[in-house]
Amino acid sequence: MESFLLQASLYLGAAVLIVPLTVRAGLGSVLGYLAAGLVLGPALGLAGSETHDLQHFAEFGVVMMLFLIGLELEPRTLWDMRHRLLGLGGLQVVLTALLIAGLLMAMRESWQVALTLGLLLSLSSTAIVVQTLSEKNLLRSGGGRSAFAVLLSQDMAVVPMLALIPLMAARATPQPAAEGAAEPLLSLVQSQPGWVVTGLTLGSVLAIVLAGHFLSRPVFRFVHASRLPEMSTFISLLMVLGIAFLMILVGLSPALGTFIAGVVLANSEFRHQIEADIKPFKGILLGVFFMTVGVSMDVSLLLAQPLRIVALTLALIAAKALVLYALALAFRLKGRDRMLFTLSLAQAGEFGFLIVSFAVTQGILPDAQAQRALLVISLSMLLTPLLFILYGRLAHHHASRISDAPPDEIDETGPVIIAGIGRFGQVVNRLARSAGLTTVVLDADAAAIDRMRRFGVKGYFGDPSRPELLQAAGLAEAQVLVVAVDDPANAIRIIQFARKSRPDLHIVARARDRVHTYELYQAGANDIVRETFDSSVRAGRYVLENMGFTEYEAAKLSQIYYKMDRAAMRDLAALWVPGQPTHLNAAYIARARQLDADLQTALLDDQDELRAPKAAE
Repeated sequence: MESFLLQASLYLGAAVLIVPLTVRAGLGSVLGYLAAGLVLGPALGLAGSETHDLQHFAEFGVVMMLFLIGLELEPRTLWDMRHRLLGLGGLQVVLTALLIAGLLMAMRESWQVALTLGLLLSLSSTAIVVQTLSEKNLLRSGGGRSAFAVLLSQDMAVVPMLALIPLMAARATPQPAAEGAAEPLLSLVQSQPGWVVTGLTLGSVLAIVLAGHFLSRPVFRFVHASRLPEMSTFISLLMVLGIAFLMILVGLSPALGTFIAGVVLANSEFRHQIEADIKPFKGILLGVFFMTVGVSMDVSLLLAQPLRIVALTLALIAAKALVLYALALAFRLKGRDRMLFTLSLAQAGEFGFLIVSFAVTQGILPDAQAQRALLVISLSMLLTPLLFILYGRLAHHHASRISDAPPDEIDETGPVIIAGIGRFGQVVNRLARSAGLTTVVLDADAAAIDRMRRFGVKGYFGDPSRPELLQAAGLAEAQVLVVAVDDPANAIRIIQFARKSRPDLHIVARARDRVHTYELYQAGANDIVRETFDSSVRAGRYVLENMGFTEYEAAKLSQIYYKMDRAAMRDLAALWVPGQPTHLNAAYIARARQLDADLQTALLDDQDELRAPKAAE
């Protein structure tokens, strides 16, 4: 018990100390967890002996992550992905395995060893890639969806890989599993004929689908009728762990099984409750999983053969990136999507640990080969956050190249210039044009401009932060400039130039948050609209109406709040100091507290005035 508490404290303490630092440095949480594992294991020697058992436990973080992703995908969405799953994913596994196997055979490895290593190294890390894509809001992009489809295909490919390896076995004598590797996920199907294995596999998947569709609702209603919040968590965990165990029994990937269950439950009214119950466990277990990868790295082997291990790792990343880039071209992924798809999947994955262990027990991989393979897998996973950083740099460079492209020739000016035609700018443009005003729309996204033109709305491609483009759009004669670009820094540059050029121009700007609002005020904007402020005030009005206030009372109180908060923003903007956190600004805090007190007093006084006539009656 004391040993368990000590190890738990060490893992949690390392995560708390290191992960926030890497997140604040822009490196992401995954690299922080891997670094924490390296510090605990190879660097300080405080952990390591427990990693083998802990890694099995932590792998359920991957299982829960796939389940939660499935909850967000309706069956129709999954069906729409079928071409990517079968074509893009299947080709990636086959082509990568053949390329790596060919390179290894050129280095005089036997075809059995070469093909086995090619198969296991063709897999990518579902845990790291999906977690990083989610953190960076890239999962719904074209490249993110394609990468996710390939990851699902790889999970499905694990099963035939495990079935193929025994057929290639060079000797029948079982070997001990490589140190630090996971045990094979085979149990009931090992000694069964092929038709029985196929029947069990299909039957298990069918059972998950039918149970999710017909049994989940009555079971969840029965559990929720107990009115015990912990029972909801119990049934959610039972469902995920039970499905994972069933998948292990029939030799399937537990992550794949829980993903299917999540898709089946995507239309359930209990979806959000299940998600809330599972999410905390997913985050903790995934963090522990990444730390165990760092702890289990064989640094002694790396130090003994540094050039060879690093060269093998970089060669693996380069080979996978080559195949992925070719597939991205073949499937017509463009620009940043192509770069994201190529770099996000260029590492080996956690299922490689499983296949290495299974190949050793089947006598295909010698121990020395297995140890090198495990280290290359771990090192490539460790480099994955750096690949995402490289993607960020390349994406920024790509955006710069697009912005350097010649802008459209502007042949029409008007009293209203709208810089940025996202969701915010579209609504402003539609309202202004419906009222009979002429608008000049500018956006650096050529695809967005093209979509607008298809609906008969005229717009011009070009970077609105370019002074010459604003001048060509009629800045000298315009009456109103609407700044609705996504990049906060670009918004400030546009406003600063426009205010310097036209002190009399009225500037309306979109802000992301309070700090951005202060920056825009100081840059010279007249009216600033926070993205969610108006909708939040409207939601608050609905709350008042459903708590006994009349529609008139709720509307009047909402108007008072709206006016006073907008006035307070201007007041606080004068006290805001650029670069200084607001909670460290004494003058700002004192004024903010005073304004909150004034707001509360005004709302209470207005309630008394509104209800006084009722009392008189």
